[in-house]
Amino acid sequence: MSLLQQSRKILATLVLIVVLMITTACAGGTVSKVDRTANPPAVGRDVAYAELERGNSPKGQTFGNWVVQTSRGLIQDAYVRDNNKLGVVISPQVRPNEVRPLAKSLVQGFRKNFPNQDLKVLIYSPDKQLILTTDYDVQTNQIKYS
Repeated sequence: MSLLQQSRKILATLVLIVVLMITTACAGGTVSKVDRTANPPAVGRDVAYAELERGNSPKGQTFGNWVVQTSRGLIQDAYVRDNNKLGVVISPQVRPNEVRPLAKSLVQGFRKNFPNQDLKVLIYSPDKQLILTTDYDVQTNQIKYS
C-alpha cells in the first residue's frame, strides 16, 4: 500500500507541475486593463485610420471626411487641426498647374465652415511632401501662397 500511496503523490505532483506550466505559458500574453489604457490603440486594430486622422474635433472630422468624399479622387487624404489648419494629400491625377486653384477652392470651403479666423491650407504631394502652403488672412480677406 505504501507503494500505491507514494505513486499517487508522485502522479499528483507531476499533474500539478504540468497544469502550472500550461497555465503559465498560456497566461503570459494577457494584458491588464491598466496596460491597455496606457498605450494608444494601433491603427487598423480597433479604430480605422480615417477616424484617427481626419480631424481633432468633431467639426474638423466632418469637414475632413467631406473634403475627401467630394474631391472626386483628387484628394487622397485630409485632416483638420484646431479648426484652422487643413492638410490634404493630393492624388497623382492633380497636375502641377491645378494645385493653386485647388488650394484656393479649399480655402473658400474651409472659410465657410470655420468663419472669422485666419486659416492655413497645406497641400502635400502623393508621397506626402509639402508642396504648397496657403494662408488666409481674415482681416484683409487675402490669400498668400508659399
